[in-house]
Amino acid sequence: MAADPEGPAEPERGGIWGRAYDGLGHVGGIILAVMTAAVFIQVVLRFLGRTGIDGLEEVPRYLFVWLIMIGAAAAMQRGEHTVLDFFINLLGPRSRALVIAFTTVVGIALFVYLIKLSFVLVPNAQLQTSAGLELPLGYVFAAIPVGAVLIILPMLRQLVAAVRSLWQKRS
Repeated sequence: MAADPEGPAEPERGGIWGRAYDGLGHVGGIILAVMTAAVFIQVVLRFLGRTGIDGLEEVPRYLFVWLIMIGAAAAMQRGEHTVLDFFINLLGPRSRALVIAFTTVVGIALFVYLIKLSFVLVPNAQLQTSAGLELPLGYVFAAIPVGAVLIILPMLRQLVAAVRSLWQKRS
């Protein structure tokens, strides 16, 4: 991943990290399929005048948290998050790299804070169970620290690329 003279390099698409995060994208697709199937089954059962399956309505709700965090991590690796880059593109290469480095550090700090909060949230949630599935809610809330770690890893790579482009040699 060579530094671009115009600014920080794009995230690496291949390699072991790229394949691992592509796998996360596939896991997100499987989660979405399971959520869709659960909602479809509940709708069909109610349409046929039957009662729904106890706890099945909780499946999409709890999997949605995992879908968001896993999908956000896969999107972060691919550089596909929504970015307001109009103003960043008005800057010169060094200023652009500096702004990207700063915003990446702020983002990493946010996700580290979420991980820190999860040390209290997840164990407390583990003491509660869902009404229908009787699933300990700690498994649901564990998506936050797991997803935060998975999001931080590509952000660290982006930060390194931005810092490297700040100190690249002029030719």
